[in-house]
Amino acid sequence: MKVGSTHLFIRCKKLNRNGRMKTELRAAITQLSAERNLPKEVVLAALESALVSAYKRETSALEQDVVVKIDPNVGGISFYVQKTVVESVANPDREISLEDARALRTGAQVGDVASIECTPRNIGRIAVQAAKQVVLQRLREAEHRIIYEELTDREGKVVSGIVQFIEPKRVYVRLNRTEAMLPLNEQVPREHYYRGQRLKFYLLDVAQGGKEPQIIVSRSHPNLIRRLFELEIPEVHNGIVELKAIAREAGHRTKVAVTATQENVDPVGCCLGPRGIRLQSIIKELNSEKMDVIQWHADPGVFISNALSPAQVASINISKETNTATVTVPDKQLSLAIG
Repeated sequence: MKVGSTHLFIRCKKLNRNGRMKTELRAAITQLSAERNLPKEVVLAALESALVSAYKRETSALEQDVVVKIDPNVGGISFYVQKTVVESVANPDREISLEDARALRTGAQVGDVASIECTPRNIGRIAVQAAKQVVLQRLREAEHRIIYEELTDREGKVVSGIVQFIEPKRVYVRLNRTEAMLPLNEQVPREHYYRGQRLKFYLLDVAQGGKEPQIIVSRSHPNLIRRLFELEIPEVHNGIVELKAIAREAGHRTKVAVTATQENVDPVGCCLGPRGIRLQSIIKELNSEKMDVIQWHADPGVFISNALSPAQVASINISKETNTATVTVPDKQLSLAIG
């Protein structure tokens, strides 16, 4: 089609459509939209595309440029064959002569695109049944595309899911309208998963697969800790308290280093909450994984002392070349420092 070309919409016949069919069509569009949680525009586009396929199959008009228009307000369906206006017709399926175009509309010019209505009389139940499978396929594709776009925006965040079924090397989780996979290397060794279990997961990766999005979630990723802190602790969510570092041995122990971005704010106290209730809610989500919140410090020596607290540190020898630290503690404090 040439840029700037004119479209001519020409009605060849006027049909008396059954009012009941219109009502059923409107109801079907509304129902599909609600059941699939898809915008009505997406459902309409899928139905129009499906009806084009059904029309071409029924009329053997595979080479024609067919367009279907559905009026969702009244439930009307119109079929058009689009043809380019030319001086001399070489392809009757795609072209119409200037003489014939002007017989339909006097203002037609070469290069215009004429949309000639070709709505069949038996479009009702026959066309809808013929298009049924195509409609469902297009709706599945649209649904998968919308799910992919939604989850791509949530990649790197926490999502809630329900364990569906368990295999030796993976666990399948239901995330609202789609399914995600929890591979063995992203599981917590000490956790036992069972069908119907509701958990929070770190959305690790979303990829566009062959039929539907391929979604990988994690229970062992250190960033799960970061996102849970953001959910449970308002000061972390608002940026008043910053998580500087996270060291996690999934299922056993996690240490979180925090600092305040404002004066007169106790970052450790904010994370603990009254009687430790904030931290306990995170620990409960992690199935009682031990967790320490420590004060971060720019001085490595002070930071290490804070990390080993309440053990008393006798001396710290830091090697910048090997990026290691040798810490000396009293004999009686050794088990406390290691623990």
